[in-house]
Amino acid sequence: MRINTNIASLNAREAATNTQNKIASSLEKLSTGLKINKASDDASGLAIADKLRTQASSIGQGIDNGNSAVSLIQIADKSMSEQSNILDVVKAKLIQANTDTTSDAGREAIRKDINKLLEQLDNIAQQTNYNGTTLLQGGYDETQGSNQLSFQIGGNKDDIIQAESIQSNTLGLGGGTEELVQTSGASDRNNIVSQGTSIVVTGDGTNDITIDGFSSGTSLDVNLSGISGAITFSG
Repeated sequence: MRINTNIASLNAREAATNTQNKIASSLEKLSTGLKINKASDDASGLAIADKLRTQASSIGQGIDNGNSAVSLIQIADKSMSEQSNILDVVKAKLIQANTDTTSDAGREAIRKDINKLLEQLDNIAQQTNYNGTTLLQGGYDETQGSNQLSFQIGGNKDDIIQAESIQSNTLGLGGGTEELVQTSGASDRNNIVSQGTSIVVTGDGTNDITIDGFSSGTSLDVNLSGISGAITFSG
């Protein structure tokens, strides 16, 4: 019995197999664009590459979050610019009303205009939102400020930018839509301006007037114009 062995043929077959494997590995690298595709290529290199890939993905998402935050802030900024323009007009109208050349009817018209302007200001605060998040006040509740916003801009837990709560409406700005401008006469009987020890009372009302903050025996010059009633000093 005799076994025929073709050593040359076996060597050629092994060489062809190795070549085929190398070609497959090269094609895999070309198709993925990665030098290391599996642990057998380079175990430690693969671990490092995976970590760097995760960091790059986190940074990319952080950049996207930052761009979204910029868009949100730009929306809020544009709305607040419109509110600032409204307040400029309100200030001009108040100055116009605060002169004796403006009649009572004119002041009443100015008061109505200002109330309409402040309604617009409140509407802007109510309608300004980004993806359902109200930016200038607490939702549709005008008595609350907006929620504090946090923007994750990186892969670490501390990579956060925060935007504080704001309340950019008439209540948040310390005002209201009523009685900003009053006509002269009875509606001005309680219009008192105090500067140091100078008390000025305007109007022709008949209500009693109480001046706080002065101790007993205080000497104070009081000029009355069209006012009748009692004046009481309380310390």
